Amino acid sequence: MAICRAAAACKNQTLYQRVAELSGKPTDKFVLPVPAFNVINGGSHAGNGLPVQEFMILPVGASSFREAIQIGAEVYHNLKKVIQEKYGQDATNVGDEGGFAPNVLESDEALQVLMTAIEKSGHAAKVKLGTDVAASEFYDAKEKKYDLYWKDKDKKGQKLMSTAELAEYFKGWTEKYPMVSIEDPFDQDDWDGYKPFTAAIGDKVQVVGDDLLVTNPKRIGKAVEDGD
Repeated sequence: MAICRAAAACKNQTLYQRVAELSGKPTDKFVLPVPAFNVINGGSHAGNGLPVQEFMILPVGASSFREAIQIGAEVYHNLKKVIQEKYGQDATNVGDEGGFAPNVLESDEALQVLMTAIEKSGHAAKVKLGTDVAASEFYDAKEKKYDLYWKDKDKKGQKLMSTAELAEYFKGWTEKYPMVSIEDPFDQDDWDGYKPFTAAIGDKVQVVGDDLLVTNPKRIGKAVEDGD
């Protein structure tokens, strides 16, 4: 990166132009990525019962980055109103990453609340959903089960799923909701779960391995070899 910066300075280029030139991409035009807004927090990032760590919105239909930011803000403010109407004025506390953290136990309930907010914002045609499951947080390696009630002391152990069952559970989300990205759907060492899951839905949903890969060259190489 230091060499790229130096070369860019010598050629009177911005860093992105230098990197684009090295990769053989045109430097006269570029496209900013679609932002993902983390609007509902759960998992270890919030003090509620929600097992999944993050639910996000992606304004894929925005015509510009500016419009995407506007859509994200409008959905977020509508989400606050929906949560207040459904759970009360005191339910709009936020998690570690700034998303709302209403005390819901079921992920489907959180998704339905989010869909209501998207509809009320008037941007339903332009917004898709994403999630960071962070499944390593609720995986029991000894039992090889995922506990979706891991945060509820009274119900803990009452909703256990195998890797295959959890995969079907997430496939259901892609059928019921406009879900386009699922991050860390399985434990970081549950390699057997990723390949069939990606093969089943990877043509329409981005399956992200963050905890799975952790920018480790060896783990990335294994994922490539295994077809994950």
